[in-house]
Amino acid sequence: MKQSYFFKKTLVAFLLLLSSSLIAQTIKGKVVGSDGETLPYINVIEKGTTNGTTTDDNGEFAINLKQLPTTIVVSSIGFETVEQSVTSSKYLTITLAEDSVSLDEIVLVGSRNKSRTIIDTPVPIEVLDVKELAQASPQVNLNQILNYAAPSFTSNTQTISDGTDHIDPASLRGLGPDQVLVLVNGKRRHNSSLVNVNGTFGRGSVGTDLNAIPAAAIKRLEILKDGAAAQYGSDAIAGVINIVLNDTTNELNLSVTAGANVSSNANEQTGGMDGETVNVSANYGIDLGKDGGFINFTGDFDFRNPYSRMKEWEGSVFNAYNSIEWVAAQSGGYDLSNLSMGDIQFLAQGVTHFDLATKNAINNAGSMSELQGLLGFDTTDAELIARGQTRSDYNMRVGQSGLRSGRFFANMELPLDDNGTELYSFAGISSRNGNSAGFYRLPNQSRTYTPAYLNGFLPEINSKINDQSVGVGIKGKIGEWDVDFSNTWGKNSFLYEISNTANASMLSSTPTRFDAGGFSFGQNTTNLDFSKNYPDVFSGFNVALGAEYRTEVYEIEAGEEASYTQYDINGLPVTATTSGATDFFGNTRPGGSQVFPGFSPDNEVSRNRNSIAAYVDFEADLTERFLVSVAGRFENYSDFGSTFNYKVASRYKLTDNFAVRGAFNTGFRAPSLHQLNFNSTSTIFDQNGDPQEVGTFANDSRVAKLLGIPELKQEESASVSLGFTAKLPDANMKITVDGYWVGIEDRVVYTGQFTTNDTNSNPNDDSNSEFGQLLRDANATAASFFANAIDTESKGIDVVITHKARFGNDMTLKSDLSGTFSETKQVDDIHSSQQIVNAGLEGTYFPDDSRVYLEEAVPRTKLSLSNNLTADKFNVFMRNVYFGEVTEATTNVDRQQVFSDKIVTDLSVGYKATDNLTLTVGANNIFDVYPDRAADALADGGNNRSSGRFDWSRRAQQFGIGGRFLFARLSFTLK
Repeated sequence: MKQSYFFKKTLVAFLLLLSSSLIAQTIKGKVVGSDGETLPYINVIEKGTTNGTTTDDNGEFAINLKQLPTTIVVSSIGFETVEQSVTSSKYLTITLAEDSVSLDEIVLVGSRNKSRTIIDTPVPIEVLDVKELAQASPQVNLNQILNYAAPSFTSNTQTISDGTDHIDPASLRGLGPDQVLVLVNGKRRHNSSLVNVNGTFGRGSVGTDLNAIPAAAIKRLEILKDGAAAQYGSDAIAGVINIVLNDTTNELNLSVTAGANVSSNANEQTGGMDGETVNVSANYGIDLGKDGGFINFTGDFDFRNPYSRMKEWEGSVFNAYNSIEWVAAQSGGYDLSNLSMGDIQFLAQGVTHFDLATKNAINNAGSMSELQGLLGFDTTDAELIARGQTRSDYNMRVGQSGLRSGRFFANMELPLDDNGTELYSFAGISSRNGNSAGFYRLPNQSRTYTPAYLNGFLPEINSKINDQSVGVGIKGKIGEWDVDFSNTWGKNSFLYEISNTANASMLSSTPTRFDAGGFSFGQNTTNLDFSKNYPDVFSGFNVALGAEYRTEVYEIEAGEEASYTQYDINGLPVTATTSGATDFFGNTRPGGSQVFPGFSPDNEVSRNRNSIAAYVDFEADLTERFLVSVAGRFENYSDFGSTFNYKVASRYKLTDNFAVRGAFNTGFRAPSLHQLNFNSTSTIFDQNGDPQEVGTFANDSRVAKLLGIPELKQEESASVSLGFTAKLPDANMKITVDGYWVGIEDRVVYTGQFTTNDTNSNPNDDSNSEFGQLLRDANATAASFFANAIDTESKGIDVVITHKARFGNDMTLKSDLSGTFSETKQVDDIHSSQQIVNAGLEGTYFPDDSRVYLEEAVPRTKLSLSNNLTADKFNVFMRNVYFGEVTEATTNVDRQQVFSDKIVTDLSVGYKATDNLTLTVGANNIFDVYPDRAADALADGGNNRSSGRFDWSRRAQQFGIGGRFLFARLSFTLK
């Protein structure tokens, strides 16, 4: 009996032990430092697997282990790695000691090995703690946070550039905005619906609207600085930005930031305050289930006033006819829209600043045409006095646009069983209303119908930008394979409402506000991914493969008729046999809403396409020191065919603290649906400030065929990177240095403006030809296109040096020095049709201002040194950013002014008043540094100031023209 009883007990114990080793269990715990403080964002991995998680803001974690007993590996940058044995589900408390240097931070981008860390990757990856930056730095929107924190990233607020004033174009490594791929939680994010066609960096490109995502929703940013089209598909020529969303729970984070530009050049350069901003954000998460599930919510609101940096308009405002109109308006009883010859001659006698000879000449004129010849002279100075005005009353708004926006984001994970199966989702919605202004329409211009606007008008562009996205997926295991099935959808729309404006051809019947239409872009991406890690093959072998199906839709929506139509004197749309209304001097008045003509029904499109892709990705630790990675991707597009790209990368650890790495890859970028189908007519002001009505025509249009412009095809690239990573324990420092070269063939650009009188040798260059008629039908005087016009080479070096020091028990100093040294240049000849070559129009196909935008309009050298000192309740953050020189983008070589390098300093001081409340005050650009001023006199006798409009260039951007920005931030945390 005793033996039988003992045997049964032993058998039961054995079975329990066996079952515990076979059944996955959820283990919870927390990680603390040597001082007992909890440590957030610490990596926790089940040893020998790709199964891992990170601690939350409270230092706590929950991990579904594959078996017990097992070992978990706990690591993070700046701490010694700890291996902890786990034999039961008992709550764990793990202590990490500080390490002089550690690069063991898991990243999700660049490698499909889920346990790969920064130092392990064969390509450069930079990780930014957005939560820390949002707490200490002056910037609150994502583009500006990145612009100052990541030197390889460039983005600046644009001015006087239509829709681009409202969505800041951004680039990586000096390449185009559409050559960097953006992911959210590792899933492809949709692009903006806006294509940049005005005079800015990135002209002709389509980017991603990063400002649609609130910074408070982001846990960290991973920037892969290497070509990755073989891994992630189109757009990843320059690299990848992966936005990892917040996953904290049971903690309310509320932040209010208010600030304004307090600059010597604010308020018409007389000093003062402008550009006031307010940002209010809140983040909260709750637990879902008992096994580490969560849902995290973020909402924020942005308010931003515009600022202007124009001192005074220096050009002409009034002519003599305007002076007579003013007298008529003051006299009353006159119909300004129909002054007779006798009215004009009589009223001229009442203009006090006309001399006697002028009055006599007007009075003796024998015809209206003779009066037209007499009344065109400039009366600006005298007329300003007569009207009690100054030149600054006719200023434009040169600076940032105003905006109001609201954004909401959610991030969720829900374990479905004890085997690691998990449902996940993330979603966002944002609405942004922007307001910017264009060029002032002056009284002496035919674009101004003075009976309606006696003093001219400053037209305004009001944008309504809506962005929605949702991703949902399920991941788990099928056998020994990790499987991830997901679907991600996103849509961006951009609508225009033009106000304080007029359709000059409608004369007195013109509205002052127009619905000008807009556009939208939607994208749906379905992914199925498999991965498996073989820890016993070599020193670790990871296999990943998968497929992707993507659909895209691009649409242009027409505005109201008056926003795009030119009318004749009878109020009817102009036809081939009728002419538009004219001003007093016989100049034809343009149609459409001034500053931004609306989209017409002829512009309306609804185009879609799909692509299907398959990829395979192998990554092997051939030895403990030698890593090799190989990836290949095949992709087929419904509108231009197939492409295959591959990548080979390697890393070798010479010592435990020093490794070399390199990669070679091919890549591609499919021309966007926007570039394939965008068409409109817009008012473009040239370098002299003169307006031109420029039509953008699709490459499959009749206008393009008449010039022999070929249809668009994909860009193709090849790139090489080579660098090293180093840890210097004695110096408490880590270093990464990576050089790169990227060659791109058939790069898509936005051409210059083809007119009907470029050359007599072109048979299509005749205003009475089919080409000329098609321009007139579009209310345009010139035509531009998207074209695969050039090949480029980009090369550079990225450097990141990080140091962390501890002084005593309560003082820590983190220092980061990072920099990029880059150069992009056009190589080989311009790719144009023989017809354009014969006509000598290659300089129009790819004009010199486009070359400067490509090569020199953003800093090629950029350095950032940030220091973050934490001492007891205080936190001091200081950052110096060096912006290299840039060049004014013009077609006139003599006006390509070089603006010198500058250093901008940010400083903030935070005080933790209580465990829950922190107050931070500081400044961006505390020393009120500005770019060089535009030149008054240049080699050709002209200037870049456009008669006082632009004291600072709008075509070359280093860091903006706002000057010093002071801010205060109140941060509240409730656990």
